[in-house]
Amino acid sequence: MSFKIIIGLIGGLGLFLYGMQKISEGLQKAAGDRLRQILELFTSKPIIAVLTGTLATVLVQSSSTTTVMVVSFVNAGLMNLAQAIGTIMGANIGTTITAQIVSFELYDIALPAIGIGFLMSFLCKRKTYKNLGLSLLGFGILFLGLNIMSDSIYPLREYQPFLNLLISFGQTPILGVVAGAAFTAIMQSSSATSGLVIAFASQGLLNLESGLALILGANIGTCITAVLASIGGTLTARRAAIAHVLFNVIGVVVFLFLLTPFAKLVALTSNATARQLANAHTIFNITTTILLFPFIHHFVGLVQRIVPGTEEVLNSKPQYLNQNIIHSPAAIMAASKETVRMAEIALDMLNEAFEAFLTGDSKLIDSVNRKEIVVNELERSIIRFLTEASQNPLSVSQSRRLTNLMHSAHDIERVADHATNIIELAETKIENNLCFSELGINDIKTMHKEVTEIFREAINLLKNENIDAAQKLIRADDIVDQMEKDFRDAHIRRLNEGTCTPEAGVIFLDIVSNLERIADHANNLAEAVKATLTGSPEVEFEQV
Repeated sequence: MSFKIIIGLIGGLGLFLYGMQKISEGLQKAAGDRLRQILELFTSKPIIAVLTGTLATVLVQSSSTTTVMVVSFVNAGLMNLAQAIGTIMGANIGTTITAQIVSFELYDIALPAIGIGFLMSFLCKRKTYKNLGLSLLGFGILFLGLNIMSDSIYPLREYQPFLNLLISFGQTPILGVVAGAAFTAIMQSSSATSGLVIAFASQGLLNLESGLALILGANIGTCITAVLASIGGTLTARRAAIAHVLFNVIGVVVFLFLLTPFAKLVALTSNATARQLANAHTIFNITTTILLFPFIHHFVGLVQRIVPGTEEVLNSKPQYLNQNIIHSPAAIMAASKETVRMAEIALDMLNEAFEAFLTGDSKLIDSVNRKEIVVNELERSIIRFLTEASQNPLSVSQSRRLTNLMHSAHDIERVADHATNIIELAETKIENNLCFSELGINDIKTMHKEVTEIFREAINLLKNENIDAAQKLIRADDIVDQMEKDFRDAHIRRLNEGTCTPEAGVIFLDIVSNLERIADHANNLAEAVKATLTGSPEVEFEQV
């Protein structure tokens, strides 16, 4: 095999993968957050999850993107295992669209697509058109890369050792499956394998049987992305990744036993081998989904036995926001309970973040990051619920309570953000191996204890709404403000004495700043309760 062939093959494959990346990037940007919302909202039932996974993957032209999002949703508790498996089934179907497009060998449109796509992405002012132009640019680059691959391997038609290797894939399909799986795992893209197989087929280098073996292997190799994404994740996230592997392995085993009739069926779909292989990829994933979907709950049980264990499941969905009561006075009470639940999660985040800062526990870091997603989702849900409830006929006091609940939900979300900031500081401390003086650690421990107690009292205030307790909590904010000032002064003295390093000092100042702001948000919660109870027309919330 000459150096020129190798360079052409690698260069063409590089352009193909780069084009795929740009298509996915452009479509994701064009879709904005809609894709995440689609996956969150339309996966409640397994059959809907399959359709949603298919649609999402078609939109972004990347099953890897969909599966990584699924694993992140499972990590955050936004999806259960059955929903995740259904979505992954759909992603497997959606990714075959790429092979279908590639199999048409639209080489002549590569350069026009690159030209038009570049002009759109460079000249258009609207982001939607710029991103669609980016996708069109990627589409052209993909076909340019495919064309280069196809041209570069033309001389292999007369290289007998290579031909013998490809023939062996047809005679011993398991070798083709292993080769396809290995290449896909390395590339982390089944579309790359499909494109390469189709390029070989278009040059007459691959017969149908050999190509089928490679395509089947690609379906196993593509699981590596979900497996990598699940490392360090929750038990359910690891189960979702294993389910992806198991689903595709079962499908490949079934089709290996039926390879001869499968090949005969695929041969009827087109006269061109490249089109036959693209159709085989689609038929495989649709058929496997149809065969296994009726047994999805049994499949979930099997995965749970393979990956045993139990863990606390954080329910990220609202527990009290019942749409059936949204037009009744009980809606405000339900939103209040959900706000308290959201605050308790934020309190857990604060404590876990501080403990992670002290100990460097990676599990606590992951837990805080997962809960941050949950708190953000709860804030959106509470605001939407209260906005809809505000359309009801409300008394002045009910309207005031509703408005103050909205403010409270925002303040709690900001507390969660500050806990996430502390996590980022913990990661910086770990990465740079920073050490703190004993006096510095004692100062931030003291401040954390005070702020935690204040925020816990704010949560109790949301539950019980006591005016005296609200007044007391508002006065406590001055204590934290003075504490921050004293600790900053003490820190400067330690810097001058050389007992604290400047690098650690920056982290120290950020920690006390975040804790002080959490106390400010707790103060805002107390102000909101006070306004609700006293009927104050306006509340002076502290801007933090």
